Amino acid sequence: MNNIVVIGSGVMGREIAYVSAVGGFITTLIDINENQLKQAEKEIQAIFEKGVARNKLSFAEMEEAKKRLTYSISLAKNVMEADLVIEAVPEVIEIKRNIFEVIDQHAKEHCIFATNTSTMSPTEIGSFTKRSDKVIAMHFFNPVHKMPLVEIVKGLETSEVTVISIRQAAEKMGKETVVINEFPGFVTSRISALVGNEAFYMLQEGVGTPEEIDKAIRLGLNYPMGPFELGDLVGLDTRLNNLKYLHEKLGEKFRPAPLLEQYVNAGRLGRKSGRGVYDYKEKRDE
Repeated sequence: MNNIVVIGSGVMGREIAYVSAVGGFITTLIDINENQLKQAEKEIQAIFEKGVARNKLSFAEMEEAKKRLTYSISLAKNVMEADLVIEAVPEVIEIKRNIFEVIDQHAKEHCIFATNTSTMSPTEIGSFTKRSDKVIAMHFFNPVHKMPLVEIVKGLETSEVTVISIRQAAEKMGKETVVINEFPGFVTSRISALVGNEAFYMLQEGVGTPEEIDKAIRLGLNYPMGPFELGDLVGLDTRLNNLKYLHEKLGEKFRPAPLLEQYVNAGRLGRKSGRGVYDYKEKRDE
């Protein structure tokens, strides 16, 4: 496996492309939105520079990785050369269906398709193609260049050859892996969604302030960040979409807290919108 195409230049896609290029793969980051693609290039450059400043990689390693990384709005043309396509678009099944139907038409027969979903079914996504044995979930975590885990999720028809190939690719990117069988929410998303949702219920009930609840979880349970800090990082809209999906599939324990829905309806999505549970505009002004 030499050539990787990453589809979607949002927060997850751009960082997957970064670790792919640093890992030694020829990498193409694709997005139909040219402005977002340009913004992704700036963000990736900043990650490179921080990596060098913190001695995570040398200047020479940065320059070599940058040579392996290109940006494009052309999906079909680049997919033709890919050994692995990693889809990292929003968690909307129709968007994913459209992408997988297109790439299935243009990719070589040996090409593997991975979806960076945190909850959705790789079995269902595989059904959008004629190569369901080569479709798998490759769940990265935000921020990708710092988080060590990739959760590899097998669909009903995913072959063991595909699993082995994806595990090797993830390890080459410097990641630890776990391989699990498909079930809604996998392992990490089910636990994270429950904790984050319960925190919103506690906030709604007046149990404590966001700061106190986050501090209690960080120091009392040894989490690296509190549930509100994490929710603001990944996006409260993303958290809500995941909960709605898990509520539909797994029942009442995943019913979204009304306060979380209010925040999303108000446009308080987290860091990306400047305000979520916490106000990041104020912090930027300080």
